[in-house]
Amino acid sequence: MIIRIQGEGQYPVPSAVLDDINDADNRLVVAAAASDAEAFARLYQEMLDLVVGQGAALPADEILESDLILPRRDIDFEEARNLFVGEGLIPG
Repeated sequence: MIIRIQGEGQYPVPSAVLDDINDADNRLVVAAAASDAEAFARLYQEMLDLVVGQGAALPADEILESDLILPRRDIDFEEARNLFVGEGLIPG
């Protein structure tokens, strides 16, 4: 799976990590629904660290179609609350 982090680049991530990313997405939905900005910020940083740590950054001149696009690291909490609802960014 190719995951893009807006403003940073693309990361091919092994399929073995997808359950962990989906779990992080689900926890972000809960934090957003609870209006817990502090937990959301911590959990979102963990999710991004997981993508960057388990993925391998593609060179800037190599652009592939992304399977998932994550918002920039400094996303405003109110903006994030509109994205991390229902099933979150990763359905199912």
